[in-house]
Amino acid sequence: MALTLTQFSQLPVPAVVVVHSLEQALYQVTLLVDGQEHLLTEDSGRPFRKRSLQAVRDVLRVLPVASVTLRHQSAYDEMIGQPPREGDNTLEVALSLEDYPQPVIH
Repeated sequence: MALTLTQFSQLPVPAVVVVHSLEQALYQVTLLVDGQEHLLTEDSGRPFRKRSLQAVRDVLRVLPVASVTLRHQSAYDEMIGQPPREGDNTLEVALSLEDYPQPVIH
């Protein structure tokens, strides 16, 4: 099920957001709303995808977000010819949408 950016902006309750790291510098977003997962799309219906994590964060900053997690699943074992793992290798990291001041270098 999909949810457009406009529909997301009009949610009465903030959503739990997962930013999926799909491949080198490609990010896609899913939302958890009322216990159901939704793919975030542009208003045109195309999947919302960005080439930088910062670009995703910039869009999410103005939307009703409860929390944000970055999720990455590695294909490393498969790429080097190792047998598939029995366990899940998903990495999840909590993200903040706040800007942090850049350090001043003297």
